[in-house]
Amino acid sequence: MLLRLRRSSRTGITLAYSFQRLYSLNSRGTSICRSHFLQDSGLKRIPSLARRWATSTTPHSVAADPAEAEAISCLEKGTQKLEEGDVEAARTLYQRSVEIKRTASSLFNLGVTHYHLKDFKQAIEAWNECVALSPNSADAHTNLASAYILSSQAPRPDLALQHLQIASDLSPEDPEIAFNLAAVLEACGHLENALEHYKRAKKYGVEKAEVHIRNISAKILGKKMKDLDGCEISSS
Repeated sequence: MLLRLRRSSRTGITLAYSFQRLYSLNSRGTSICRSHFLQDSGLKRIPSLARRWATSTTPHSVAADPAEAEAISCLEKGTQKLEEGDVEAARTLYQRSVEIKRTASSLFNLGVTHYHLKDFKQAIEAWNECVALSPNSADAHTNLASAYILSSQAPRPDLALQHLQIASDLSPEDPEIAFNLAAVLEACGHLENALEHYKRAKKYGVEKAEVHIRNISAKILGKKMKDLDGCEISSS
């Protein structure tokens, strides 16, 4: 996931933020996040493109292998197309880069274009392969969660929760991940755990988490009161 998600007639659950992050490679070849966004929306809406996109390499990157150089070139051109808002062209270029050399960054960015074009199945496939190559990417796990929730074929909140928990373990101080995790936990009925992560999201800067903390605290109290009433009726 990755935008505020509201109740959906398809899934019957309420979700929180969803965001897309675009990979970059720094000079040491490690993945970094250069751009992300957070905005309100409904489950069926696709977030608009971020205004800033990461480049695939450093400005002076070179590759000795001609095939690798072409893959890097396609990756950079794809990012340029994203900056221009041409997602289809970006997807074609990223796909070409992947065909030449499958890397975590090319697969990640390919997944982003699939996601924006509402091809969630392909986005999931690209990001799963990205995770296989780079299992410690919190961004890839987070985006997978978004895709699993938004999938039109068969939304999988269970898999979304799995990937958000991994992302949270990898980036425990990321407020957006904490908020997303809390929302999915709440949707799955894990209220106590959800409250814990809403509090963590607020601690690290998501002010809107305060509203959810109040709401979920009321839910927990209401559930306890209902359980207490049930016990009293049973004992009478």
